Amino acid sequence: MAIPVKAARLCRLAGRTVPSLSVTHRPRRCYLSTSTGNNLQFRLDELTAHSSLDLFKKNTAVIYRMLGLDPTQVPSNPERFRDWAVVFGDEKISGGRHYWEVTVKKSQEFRLGVAEALMSREDCVGTNSSSWVFGYAQRKWFAMTSNKIVPVALVGKPERIGILLDYEAGLLELMDVEKHAIIYSIRAQFKTTLCPAFGLWDGELLTHSGLEEPEGLK
Repeated sequence: MAIPVKAARLCRLAGRTVPSLSVTHRPRRCYLSTSTGNNLQFRLDELTAHSSLDLFKKNTAVIYRMLGLDPTQVPSNPERFRDWAVVFGDEKISGGRHYWEVTVKKSQEFRLGVAEALMSREDCVGTNSSSWVFGYAQRKWFAMTSNKIVPVALVGKPERIGILLDYEAGLLELMDVEKHAIIYSIRAQFKTTLCPAFGLWDGELLTHSGLEEPEGLK
């Protein structure tokens, strides 16, 4: 088994039990070039992907396999996540506003957001101060960073969700793609380059990047 069941539970449960978070309502390596403008275009970086994750659709989608590859059979490199089912996008972000969407209808447990490009590969996204994510587990949404979470209500289970990052403003926002509305915002102080980040423990996710920011946000 690619991920010890006990270890996987610890990562997931960490995101369900910690009570507080400052939230506002409303590789190939990551490429050597960094993105500061809009219309961020990225694929998933296979060199960061945990051995339980398979990439497909030209590395724009990822599927979780309980019985993944034997970690000893995966090329060893310092960028790969060794303990948690996490994969990064292959583009660095050092500024600007960026928007992407993720089809989530085929998964019941995942995390979506951003992380520092040099985040420890021994951690899970959301459990440290180097990553900021929105997650879904046990039919509930939450926002998470530094191993602290806060529930996100009134989201339901849409087929597709949007992520809006404003680097300079220190905002990561969860978007309703049908209503062009901001559901929840995480405030942070981004100090170094970031990458799109994904955790997956069930089913599959499909990313959609290179998109224009929706107009008339509420």
